[in-house]
Amino acid sequence: MTQYTMQTKTFSILPVIFAIAAGTLVPSSASFAAKPHATKSHATKPASPKKAVAAVNALPPLAAETSLASNPPALPAKAWLLMDSDSGEVLASANADEALPPASLTKMMTSYIVEQALRSGKLKQTDLVSVSQNAWCRGSSTESCMYLPLNSQATVIDILRGIIIQSGNDASKAIAEHMAGSEEGFAKLMNAEAQRLGMTHTHFMNATGLPDPEHKSSARDLAILARAIIRDSVDYYPIYAEREFKYNGIKQGNRNALLYTDPTVDGLKTGHTEAAGYCLVTSSKRNDMRLVTVILNTHSAQARADETRTLLGWGFSSFEKATPIQPNTVVTTAKLSFGKVDTVNATLGAPWTLTVPRGQQVETSVELKQGLEAPVAKGDVIGKVVATSKGKPVGEAPLVAQADVERAGLLLRMWQHMAKLFGK
Repeated sequence: MTQYTMQTKTFSILPVIFAIAAGTLVPSSASFAAKPHATKSHATKPASPKKAVAAVNALPPLAAETSLASNPPALPAKAWLLMDSDSGEVLASANADEALPPASLTKMMTSYIVEQALRSGKLKQTDLVSVSQNAWCRGSSTESCMYLPLNSQATVIDILRGIIIQSGNDASKAIAEHMAGSEEGFAKLMNAEAQRLGMTHTHFMNATGLPDPEHKSSARDLAILARAIIRDSVDYYPIYAEREFKYNGIKQGNRNALLYTDPTVDGLKTGHTEAAGYCLVTSSKRNDMRLVTVILNTHSAQARADETRTLLGWGFSSFEKATPIQPNTVVTTAKLSFGKVDTVNATLGAPWTLTVPRGQQVETSVELKQGLEAPVAKGDVIGKVVATSKGKPVGEAPLVAQADVERAGLLLRMWQHMAKLFGK
C-alpha cells in the first residue's frame, strides 16, 4: 500500500499543547478576530463542572464482543472497532453494527464522493463552486464552518480541504448542491455509494452529519468507508493528515489530536454532536501494517483520542503480518472435464498477506469449484484458499488457473464423458 508523507509545516506550540491536553484543535487567534469560533456541529461553550463530571461518568467500559487476539481493551464508548486496512478483517469490536448518529464522520462520505468525481474527471480541482444562501454559514457557535462568503465561489480542491480539515458544513452543503442540485439529491448519491461499498447499517439524510433521526451509521460501516478512502483516493488521502488549512484569512487546525502526537497516524475524521457524543475514525500505518479504528459516542475529545491510542497500541502489539503462501507457488492441481488436458495448476491471483495474532501459526485449506469444465482461460478464478488460525478463519484468497485449457474436440469429449460415466 502506498505510504504517505506527513506534512512538515511549522506551527505555534500553543495549539499543539492544547491539542494534546484537550484532544481537539481550534482556530488561531486571528481566526477568532475574523469570525466566530468553528466547532463540530454543536455548541462548544465550556460545560459546568457538574456537567463535566456527569459526562466523564456517562458510559462504562465496553468490552470486546469479538476479538482475534487475547486481552482486547474495554473502552468507554457506545461502539468501537479495529480493522486491518489491507484485508478489511475486523480484528476486534464491540457493538459494531448498531446504527448510531455519526455526526461529522458523515463528511467522510461527502469527501469520498468528491474524490471519486475528481478521479473520474467528473470534477476538476479548479472547478468553481458557488455558495448559496442555504450553504452559507452564518458564523454561529453551533456548527463548524469553512467560512465561505455568501454568494462567493471556491475551487473544488479548496472545498475538499474545507470539508476534511475544517469540517466545514458550508463546504459540504455547497459541493452537495454543485454536484446534485440539492443536499437532498446528494444524500441519494451518498446512500447509493454506501450500498455499493456494503455499508448495510447506514442511511444518510444530509452531507454534514447535522442531527436527523434517520441519519445513522455503524462502526463497521464507517471502517469500511475509511478503508475505501485509503484504497481509492490515493491522490487525495494525504489531505486527511494535514494539520491546518487557511481560507478567507481564517486558519483552522485539524481537530484530530493524534496527528500532533503520533507520526504514524495520517487520518481520518472527527465528529461531535450532543446525540453522537465524541467520535473519531483513525488510520495508522506502522511498518507494513495499517490499522483503522472507530470510536463512537465517548464522553470527551480527550477520551476519543485516548481510546484510539489504546486501541492502536493493543492492535500493533497483538498482531503481525503473515504470508500464508508465497507468490507464484502452485497451490494445487485442479481436475477438469472436457479439456485437451484434464488438469490445470492453480495459483494465487495476487500476493497475499494477512494480519494475524502474533506467534500463531496459520493453516490453509483449498476449496475448488465443483464441476470444472474446459475451456478455462489463464487467470480464471477456479477456487479459493482459506486461512485459519486456531481453527478460526482469518482470511481467504482466490485461486486462479495458471494456464489456458482449450475445450477438447467432439470425439475426445464423448470418450471423456463415457469414461466419466463408467468410472462412477
